[in-house]
Amino acid sequence: MASADLRAELECSICLNIYTDPVTLKCGHNFCLECIDSVVDTSEGSGGYSCPECREKFQDRPALHRNRTLRNIVERLLSAQPDQAESEVFCTHCVDSPVPAVRSCLHCDVSLCYKHLRVHKKSPEHILCEPTFSMESRKCSVHKKILAYYCTEDDTCICVTCTLDGEHRGHQAEMLHKASEKKKDKLRNFLQKLLIKREETEERVQSLREHRREVEEKAAGDIERVTVLFRDLRRWQEDLEKRVLREITGPAERISISIRDLEIKKEELSRKIHHIEELCNMTDPLCDTEDGDNENRERHEKLLHDGGGLDVAGISHKLHTLSDIIGGVDVYFYIQGAADILLDVKTANNDLHISDDRKTVFWSNRNQNRPETPKRFQRYPQVLSSQSFSSGRHYWEVNVGGSVSWRVGMCHPSINRRGGQSLIGYNKKSHGLFRNGNQYSVVHNIKQIPLSTNISSNRVRIDLDYEAGRISFYDLCDPIRHLHTFTTTFTEPLCVALGVWKGGCEKSDW
Repeated sequence: MASADLRAELECSICLNIYTDPVTLKCGHNFCLECIDSVVDTSEGSGGYSCPECREKFQDRPALHRNRTLRNIVERLLSAQPDQAESEVFCTHCVDSPVPAVRSCLHCDVSLCYKHLRVHKKSPEHILCEPTFSMESRKCSVHKKILAYYCTEDDTCICVTCTLDGEHRGHQAEMLHKASEKKKDKLRNFLQKLLIKREETEERVQSLREHRREVEEKAAGDIERVTVLFRDLRRWQEDLEKRVLREITGPAERISISIRDLEIKKEELSRKIHHIEELCNMTDPLCDTEDGDNENRERHEKLLHDGGGLDVAGISHKLHTLSDIIGGVDVYFYIQGAADILLDVKTANNDLHISDDRKTVFWSNRNQNRPETPKRFQRYPQVLSSQSFSSGRHYWEVNVGGSVSWRVGMCHPSINRRGGQSLIGYNKKSHGLFRNGNQYSVVHNIKQIPLSTNISSNRVRIDLDYEAGRISFYDLCDPIRHLHTFTTTFTEPLCVALGVWKGGCEKSDW
């Protein structure tokens, strides 16, 4: 209903059809340009002009102003209803019976059917195109002439008058169809580039999708393994916690049992004392006294004085095992006491001075003139421990604050004592941590791994787990920080190895 009312408002009162190229009179009424031109031409010579709708008089021929807003409304309405006959462009001259147009003349501003096209002028200024409602858009808004040129300087379409006398005079211009072809070529090239980019983008999207699928498959497996690992770790931690708590609370429970037994024994002794006292009060007692029952005295005395018998070393060992499992978060627990070892003077390089207690080593400017033996390091100022280890877990703490160039680590006793292969970490038989100036690294078989951060304290710790095949290094700052762990399989015993250049290394807790 609303559409029908709108169409009624857009009908010309002369031809009773939808407006074609609507124009407006001074009085405000709208008509088709062709329709009002015919009416005005008929009124010419009669002494005056009037509006066909309101009859307002005009002394001179009325000016016709194109109503672009109304024309746009008509075009939108017709484009919204393409199935209706009004959506077609009709011949301007066929007023009585609308006939579809086959061409529009931009010069005359008319649309023509086959009949009127045959009689239309064929002179060059008459430009024919496909039937259109928007002929005005193809004309210069200033000179009302066909837009036949393109101004390259102002990037706009112009007419011939614009190039000769208008504001575009002297500008570089070219024929509109040539400029259009150039624009189309640029657009085709740009379109080709966009198509190539789209194809490349599609390939990248496909590649990323495949990569995402691979990552998701791998992540699914990793998630499952991590889930199982942490589930087992939680179960193991819970079991360990229960065992440790039992070991902590066990002595108190045993003491409680002993107290209960002693209370029972005390009651029994009280009863016997009472019985003996009664016998003592008799005139001729035939007493059968007892010297007392010492059956459980030693056990009770032991429970009373042994402090509960708490296995501290065993608990510490279990906690250290837990710390190794979660070592990735730098959690640290001490294990059993440090091994008490001494430096082997027979292996010491002659540039090294060994203290009398054989627990401190210094670099010396004076050659020590020790006898040359197959065990002695000849090239580098290094020394080994006199004791070697072929099983168990051990640790040593070394004070390295006296030197700016040092090496600490572990090696097999069969390490070469001469040449470049004798340096700690520069062979398959040793693992070392070293400082050279402000550079800190770990090294094995000549392969150096720089540490991400420097050692902040003057003490480092070497940790050996022989059966697990692990040698670990720690910075004994607060809190203790894990530096690196070597993992391998040991085939022979291991000695502690120290090297110092112009300074000293001191054993803190061996």
